[in-house]
Amino acid sequence: MLADKKLTAFVATAKPDEAKAFYKNILGLKFLSEDNFALEFEANKTVLRIAIVRKFTPQPFTVLGWHVEDIVSEIKSLNGKNVFCEKYDFLKQDESGVWTSPNGSKVAWFKDPDGNLLSLTEK
Repeated sequence: MLADKKLTAFVATAKPDEAKAFYKNILGLKFLSEDNFALEFEANKTVLRIAIVRKFTPQPFTVLGWHVEDIVSEIKSLNGKNVFCEKYDFLKQDESGVWTSPNGSKVAWFKDPDGNLLSLTEK
């Protein structure tokens, strides 16, 4: 029914100016529009709508993730922009924050200005 329809992803922000700078300048997403309700970006033909809210509490789980070819180079690029991966006591991660899953995928997590948990995955 919806498998062939265009998908829009949603996250929230209580810091629209910081979110706009982060998603545009740090992550390099194409900025589409802004109004009093949301920011919109395009990421590889998917629309990301960042809803502007008055109060926000981030969730403890990943809300957005990207599949990447080379996780190490992506992390180095983020580090160069002062964004660093999260490190967890309950996972065995390398020095840059990469966890190797049981199926061999490499995963790392980082946060946006509101604390939304984002991920990178290399298969």
